[in-house]
Amino acid sequence: MDIILLERVEKLGGIGDVVKVKDGFARNYLLPNKKALRANEANRKVFEANRARIESDNASRRTDAEKEAGSFKDAQITLIRQSSNTGQLYGSVAVRDLIEALQADGHKVTKSQVVLDRPIKSIGLYDVRVQLHPEVVVTVKVNVARSPEEAEMQTQGVDVMAAVFEEGRDQGGFTEDYDPNAEPGATAETQSEDEQG
Repeated sequence: MDIILLERVEKLGGIGDVVKVKDGFARNYLLPNKKALRANEANRKVFEANRARIESDNASRRTDAEKEAGSFKDAQITLIRQSSNTGQLYGSVAVRDLIEALQADGHKVTKSQVVLDRPIKSIGLYDVRVQLHPEVVVTVKVNVARSPEEAEMQTQGVDVMAAVFEEGRDQGGFTEDYDPNAEPGATAETQSEDEQG
C-alpha cells in the first residue's frame, strides 16, 4: 500500500514522503495513529494544502521534545531485583517497570516512547532509548542490581558477578563442608541426627 507520511517514521521517511509499506502495517499502525494518509489524489491535495501547518506543528512538538530532552541529561535509574547466583533475574524488567521508575524521577514518558529492544533478564548496566519525538531520542542508563550496594559497585564499573565468584573462590565458597569421618553419601543433617541418637 502506498502512503503519505504525516510525520517522520524511523526507517521509512520524513514528512510528505510517499512510501510503500505492507498493508497490515498501514492499516493497524500508521493510519489509526494518524502518522500517514493513503496515497490517492484526494489525500495528496489535502496534504499539500495543509503541508505548512503540518510542518509547523511538527517543528513546535520537536522544540518541546528538545526542551524535555534536557531534563534527561545523564538520567540513570536503578532497579533492585532478586536474581539467582548467576545473575539471572527471577522475571524480567519490562517497559512498565522502566516507565514507573522514570515517572518516579519526575520524567513524563509513555509506553510508546520507551524503546526496549528485548526484555532485561539479568543484572547489569543497560542503555535504553526513550523517543520523545520521532526526531528526538535520549538514552537512559538502567542499573539492575540485587541490592543498593551492588548497584553502586556497578555504577563504578565493577563486574558484580565476577567479583562474587572471585570472593567465593577465595573463601572456598560454593562447596559443601567435608567431614572425613562421615559415612559415604551421608549429608551433614543425617550425621548430626546419628550423633544425637
